[in-house]
Amino acid sequence: MNLFANGQLDTPLGLLLALVVGLGFGFWLERAGFGSSRKLTAIFYLQDFAVLKVMFSAMATAAVVLQVLAATGHVRLDELFAPPSVLLPQVLGGLLFGAGFVVGGWCPGTAAVGLASGKIDAAVFLLGAGIGSLVFATVQPQLGDLLTMGTCAIGSLPEQAGISPVTGTVVLVVIALAAFLGASRVEARMARRNA
Repeated sequence: MNLFANGQLDTPLGLLLALVVGLGFGFWLERAGFGSSRKLTAIFYLQDFAVLKVMFSAMATAAVVLQVLAATGHVRLDELFAPPSVLLPQVLGGLLFGAGFVVGGWCPGTAAVGLASGKIDAAVFLLGAGIGSLVFATVQPQLGDLLTMGTCAIGSLPEQAGISPVTGTVVLVVIALAAFLGASRVEARMARRNA
């Protein structure tokens, strides 16, 4: 069932599935310890790479499952929605997002988990994010061409690189494993240094 391809994302079924997926995502974020800004910001001090490990695990798992579903005929990869890449706004947005993460200790998803866990700083972060979103919505019409600078063709990263989706998945899994190994070594080195 492809809700996007069938134009059903905004139907009651689509909204219900979004709620279920969101609740599941929040549950697993909390189980991973991401309801704590201290846990999240520990990566910036090279002490705990749980954020990197969980996010790489999620990407690699999703990529492998998608390939299996595509190979068994349950999903058509060409029907999946891939938003266009717009390089300049995405780079600027990524830098702003990263700065907010460092300063605030949260990203929007983990802040929602923190709020559900009763963290006041998460509520303050979400309030600031909401205000920032309203400010952006207000000034967006004046940004004009800035929002389309660096527009690329729609396509997945493997398509952009000229490789097959299976090869792209293998590359992602190898990068994830290398990141896990490297992060574990840095964590061990920092633990010995702080002991």
